[in-house]
Amino acid sequence: MQRVLIIATDGFEQSELEKPRDLLVEAGAEVTIASIEPGEIRGWDKKDWGQTVPVDLTIGEVSVDDYDALLLPGGQINPDVLRTHRKVIDLVRAFYAAEKPIAAICHAPWLLAEADLIEGRTVTGWPSIRTDLVNAGAAVVDEEVVVDDNLITSRKPDDIPAFTEALMAALDMAPAD
Repeated sequence: MQRVLIIATDGFEQSELEKPRDLLVEAGAEVTIASIEPGEIRGWDKKDWGQTVPVDLTIGEVSVDDYDALLLPGGQINPDVLRTHRKVIDLVRAFYAAEKPIAAICHAPWLLAEADLIEGRTVTGWPSIRTDLVNAGAAVVDEEVVVDDNLITSRKPDDIPAFTEALMAALDMAPAD
């Protein structure tokens, strides 16, 4: 069984956490949600606050050795808050150093830039962060999913099926029928 860690906080894009999580679980993965605080985190659903999801672990309780991949949902608020937390950035770097897949969608590639992981890499992301990605040294393209070694990036909620399929492929998982 593949084990996937999702890191998120309040303001995550509702669909970008829930849909990949559900597809991964349906395909047989064990999915854990970690955040900077225990309890629950609230999503952002298009134009207003969405539903909450329970937090399984805090960032300080996570060991990279316990997981096969990292998934970073977007939303504008979520990654902007997360990138200011050193423990989050250190954890992203640890997944990268362990050569485990890191999947980041929408605004979440900001975390990859903050962790200094995209210089010389090809990525995509939400249009408003593309200049930031270029300034961090990445080649930025406008495609639904980009796989560059262990980094998987996508642009928006419409890309979730391709994004999740790319992560499953990196984990040698077959989608559920």
